[in-house]
Amino acid sequence: MLSWKKEMEKKLERLKTIDLKESVIILGIETSCDETSIAIVQDGHKILSNIVSSQIAIHKRFGGVVPEVASRKHVEVINVLLEEALNDAKLKLGDISAIAVTYGPGLIGSLLVGVAAAKAISFAKGIPLVGVNHIAGHIYANNLIKQLEFPLIALVVSGGHTELVYMEDHHKFEVLGMTRDDAAGEAYDKVARTLELPYPGGPYIDKLAKEGKATIELPRALMDNGYDFSFSGLKSAVINTMHNAKQRGEYIAKEDMAASFQEAVVDVLVSKTLKAVQEKQVKNLIVAGGVAANQGLRSRLKEKCEQLGIDLTIPPLELCTDNAAMIASAGYFSYLKGEWSNLELNGIAGLPLSP
Repeated sequence: MLSWKKEMEKKLERLKTIDLKESVIILGIETSCDETSIAIVQDGHKILSNIVSSQIAIHKRFGGVVPEVASRKHVEVINVLLEEALNDAKLKLGDISAIAVTYGPGLIGSLLVGVAAAKAISFAKGIPLVGVNHIAGHIYANNLIKQLEFPLIALVVSGGHTELVYMEDHHKFEVLGMTRDDAAGEAYDKVARTLELPYPGGPYIDKLAKEGKATIELPRALMDNGYDFSFSGLKSAVINTMHNAKQRGEYIAKEDMAASFQEAVVDVLVSKTLKAVQEKQVKNLIVAGGVAANQGLRSRLKEKCEQLGIDLTIPPLELCTDNAAMIASAGYFSYLKGEWSNLELNGIAGLPLSP
């Protein structure tokens, strides 16, 4: 066991002599939750292939992600996706400069599938291995659209994460605030269930909100309390309002509740984000994560940033949700800095973005 580790470390040491003036091709692997994805990205921004296998149809009947089911599905498809990604890019494993893999945060069983696959390829082919934080991956999805310009503020909003991050350079993350309870995307899913909408709830509430009016008074938690977020109270307020109205025999239009809920979420996200932009005196704002696909959030941020002269970047919808291209992009900059992982890399369910 020890001899094979030492042999692999020797291989990776020799590979540190690679001429970085040449193109760097990163193979990305993402299996943190319910999407299996393999991508190949050149020089941190050019997508050569980005294959995503979604499990939404499988988990929809359960109303949410079932961890054991997700893990098994990753095992079933990951090798097929690897072959498909290489074929799309017209490359072989021997053309790959390094492998970037999500090792946290996420569902531990799902993470281990991707990490095991990445380590197996790294060992078998002598290719450097780079562990990538999933949240960092979401941030670097923006680098696939245009080169990141520092300093910047990143708003990360997804099913499991809501964070405001300040960056002065690549992979230098200062977390200004995060959710104390439910993340924005999680609140969307729970409210959607109350409104009898399908899973995942975000797109359905976003669509329904356009048909209603924000006439229902709902709380905006922690508005004047730093950069932390809290959406649990808002979620509970929606549930209680709908439940009480039903008991009294009163009617509340689902579209009005969707509009009122979304208005409350967007108010909090936009207010705190712009406060961070102004206090940190930055001109660059990026948005990342699945909730970045929300049209209500996108339109409000675009309007406010135009008024304030802030350069706003939001990825296209296909790069907002989990994908391996964003992991490859984040891994590219770690690779250039020589921040490589060894074969002891393991999945970490609660991995923080910064210490």
